[in-house]
Amino acid sequence: MTKQQLGELILSSEESLYRVAKSLLYNDADCADAIQEMIVKAFSNLHTLKKDQFAKTWIVRILMNECYLIMRKEKKLVSFDALSDTAANIEEDYSDLYQAISKLPRDMRLVVSLYYAEGFSIKEIAAIEDTTESAIKNRLYKARTKLREMLEGKEAVRC
Repeated sequence: MTKQQLGELILSSEESLYRVAKSLLYNDADCADAIQEMIVKAFSNLHTLKKDQFAKTWIVRILMNECYLIMRKEKKLVSFDALSDTAANIEEDYSDLYQAISKLPRDMRLVVSLYYAEGFSIKEIAAIEDTTESAIKNRLYKARTKLREMLEGKEAVRC
């Protein structure tokens, strides 16, 4: 894969990359930072990509690692006030489904985002997460069950 092709792939995957970053990070600025770092690392490590057909999976994995790095750095810095402000903004800005997804544990939230929003197959997600396909299927099942419980609870309250 050439740098030109990588650039085109990144540009065509812009929204998809943002959604993956947003599923792990709540702050838009952090999402932008993670994506920028992913772009730098992807271009500088392009020689390590073995098969062009896995390029999108490869850049998503780099992005996830950048998100985890930001999360580890901010874990030491986030105050309770900032966390409650972020949660309040999420509840004001997004639908019930988005709020429910954001309340899932990180591993479930990521799998739901990759499978439903990004269209990755279970096999591709297993490769990204470096785990088995059955583990991914299990996470999806648990996530769907939790989402159903959360959303049915909201409907009962509204009626």
